[in-house]
Amino acid sequence: MELRQLKYFIEVAGVEHFSKAAETLHVAQSALSRQIGLLEKELGVELFEREGRNVKLTLIGKLFADQSMIALKAIDNATQLIEEYLDPERGTIRIGFPSSIASSTLPTIISAFKKEHPEVRFHLRQGSYKFLTEGIKNREIDLAFIGPVPHSDPDLHADILFSEHFVALLPETHSLAAKGSLSLYQLEQDSFVLFPEDFVLRKIVVDACHQAGFRPFVPFEGEDLDAIKGLVSAGIGVTLLPETTLFENMPSGTVKLNIRLPDVKRTVGVIIPKNRQLSPSEKLFYEFVLDYFRNINFWT
Repeated sequence: MELRQLKYFIEVAGVEHFSKAAETLHVAQSALSRQIGLLEKELGVELFEREGRNVKLTLIGKLFADQSMIALKAIDNATQLIEEYLDPERGTIRIGFPSSIASSTLPTIISAFKKEHPEVRFHLRQGSYKFLTEGIKNREIDLAFIGPVPHSDPDLHADILFSEHFVALLPETHSLAAKGSLSLYQLEQDSFVLFPEDFVLRKIVVDACHQAGFRPFVPFEGEDLDAIKGLVSAGIGVTLLPETTLFENMPSGTVKLNIRLPDVKRTVGVIIPKNRQLSPSEKLFYEFVLDYFRNINFWT
């Protein structure tokens, strides 16, 4: 069995047509048909049902296609790894991140890195806390920014980059809007706009409210950070957000107030897998991130 046969097979399976597959692959249709025939002969099964010029996968063909795509992906990953070892400046890094660092922290870091390493490519994936941690473990993500930073996961290595306080975001018509700061209990009678219950940012806010002596009333939820800000801007309710989410991104019609009591904050950091070695490109970016935050004295 040859690698090119698998590639030919996957292409034919995808378009269900030999002529179209041959055109895409830039090979003669006769050569393509011959290679597929040799593959079927070696396997001892028919992979396709022929219907004139069109073809469809047989049942065993579908099963073989699924496993072939996994095998080709593994080979592509292995090839990429070798290419990166030959030239780590041209690798691709899969980065995961939460919405709370998407508008400020992440673009700043990547921009600074690209100035020194312009050929490195990035595949960015935004997701929830669970998505990020599981993505690292399942090798779907190479490195992830996260907040708060997990402390005791045996499969993850975590570095804290900085800590940040939460602030209250209120409509500018709120009775406390003119104040410079507030104690959280002063929002006890307000409606809160928060992330859904399985989001870690919601847990931080709810735990802080409990610490202040009340259970927040949450009639409005949203998974999108900008949507939450928009609801506050419209006067629908109030919310608590990490301060970096409002850097140069304050929604109109709102004010932010520091929270005196309790002290609401989170750590923000980077996680990598414990059970595998980083590729050269990944290691290059990982070490850059650590040095970047040390040098700008972002630690608090």
